[in-house]
Amino acid sequence: MAMCNQHEYAGLPGPVVARRWFLQQCGVGLGAAALGQLLGGTASAAQTSPLPHFAPRAKRVIYLFMAGAPSHLELLDYKPELVKFDGTLPPAELLKNYRAAFIDPNSRLLGSRFNFAQHGQSGAHISELLPHLAGIVDDITIVKSMSTDAFNHAPAQVLMSTGSQQFGRPSFGSWCSYGLGSENKDLPAFIVFSSGSKGPSGGSAVWSSGFLPTVHDGVLFRTTGEPVLYLTNPPGIDTTAQRDTLDVVSELNAKQLNAVGDPEIATRINSFELAFRMQASAPDLMDISNEPQHVLDMYGAQPDAPSFAKNCILARRLVERGVRFVQLFHEAWDQHGNLRNDLKKNCKDTDQASAALVKDLKQRGLLEDTIVIWGGEFGRTPMVQGDGDDGRDHHPNAFTMWMAGGGFKPGTVYGESDDFGFNAVKDKMHVRDLHATLLHQLGFDHEKFTYRFQGLDARLTGVEKARVVQNILA
Repeated sequence: MAMCNQHEYAGLPGPVVARRWFLQQCGVGLGAAALGQLLGGTASAAQTSPLPHFAPRAKRVIYLFMAGAPSHLELLDYKPELVKFDGTLPPAELLKNYRAAFIDPNSRLLGSRFNFAQHGQSGAHISELLPHLAGIVDDITIVKSMSTDAFNHAPAQVLMSTGSQQFGRPSFGSWCSYGLGSENKDLPAFIVFSSGSKGPSGGSAVWSSGFLPTVHDGVLFRTTGEPVLYLTNPPGIDTTAQRDTLDVVSELNAKQLNAVGDPEIATRINSFELAFRMQASAPDLMDISNEPQHVLDMYGAQPDAPSFAKNCILARRLVERGVRFVQLFHEAWDQHGNLRNDLKKNCKDTDQASAALVKDLKQRGLLEDTIVIWGGEFGRTPMVQGDGDDGRDHHPNAFTMWMAGGGFKPGTVYGESDDFGFNAVKDKMHVRDLHATLLHQLGFDHEKFTYRFQGLDARLTGVEKARVVQNILA
């Protein structure tokens, strides 16, 4: 059926254009437009992504996600009053209407067993566990008044990643891919690494594209063996045979795309083509043995050993090649017990490399338009967990994160928690405020940066109030 005549649809004046005919035949059809963009050689995804609303300060993001929730009270939020009242019960007014995850809220207070000292011109208090971070304290912005709505790992990680505790929403990295596109046609716009004792509690939802086209999904790279499974051709299949097969499959997919206009078919075509190109680009990218020895030493990385440090080097190599969003999950920070020993190990595994990443980006001229984020999904309780004095429970009311580069004001300490690190009491900054501020630095008004889904203009910051925190921006 090409066009429907008036008699076929009684009561409608003039000819009626069938939707399928429009998609198939019109030069501006969705299928033709999507396919032309995907197969246009040097065309980038940015051509069909929303344009930034204003000039961005940052072009890319590296997110160091300390999954499991590091204790702000041992690392970045110095609380001498908590040490003073160690072993006593917390004030009753502090616990009013408070709901804990696993402990009795009336558990005794636990002061930090680690020393703090002031560093840099900012005079920020940094724990002895983070000596390398102390060396770059004037390059970072520390926020001590973060808060969230969730106090269990999976929903809190999903909230921090997607702006909602519900599964099925796009992650922050996917929003960035959708908004900014990719600067490298041979690599995904959004790449994920995982280290630590296990993967993130939120699972793949923390890097999912949700209801955005799946081309914006985060792609999980491995640090041992092939970076992506099945990147190497099986025996008997050479590049020519693979290319011929892919051309036939792409032609069949293109016909289907032109017939129905389903954008997921365009994603499938793009995925096959990207995978083919990655066979050449990914192996060289993942080989850090060609990095100078002084760079490996700065990060504390060994080329043949998977580690958070190696992932940090790979993150720098990826943003150098135009990848928009790199997220490193290090799930190791859930210290309900064995707090002191585990914190020592976790900081030994991550502190040097995190600081080296900031220094490396800065000396290469990349830090000014790259945002580096460090933090977990919530904080830890000022009260002890268990009968001993070596564990803390989950705590959403106050925790600490830091950012560097991308137009954030260096050498700044923003916000405060109370004397026990229990509640954010000055310049409280919710997860939604963090998302709004990050989007602002990338050139987007968080209220206007939307995607139409189920009849609604969905956005990262949701429908609740969120603000851009101007005081931490340069």
